Amino acid sequence: MGYDILIVALCVWNAAVLLVYGADKSRARRGAWRIKEGTLIALAFALGAAGAMLGMILFRHKTRHVKFILLVPLALIINICIFYIGVSF
Repeated sequence: MGYDILIVALCVWNAAVLLVYGADKSRARRGAWRIKEGTLIALAFALGAAGAMLGMILFRHKTRHVKFILLVPLALIINICIFYIGVSF
């Protein structure tokens, strides 16, 4: 039962990260103030990689930037490892 709360929290967090990527894409289209790339990558490494990757795919955002192509999948692998290690304890 305790893991249910963790899974829901991770889903909510990743949905929030997805929305941040979507907001940044929207701002890019309008020429408005942007979210720093470092912040977007940090959100991925802060257990939000699934939302970041989904945001990249759905919004076609940051898909031409090498650091995003490399770091977001790396963050996803690390996120999965952290979750797996945390659940196994």
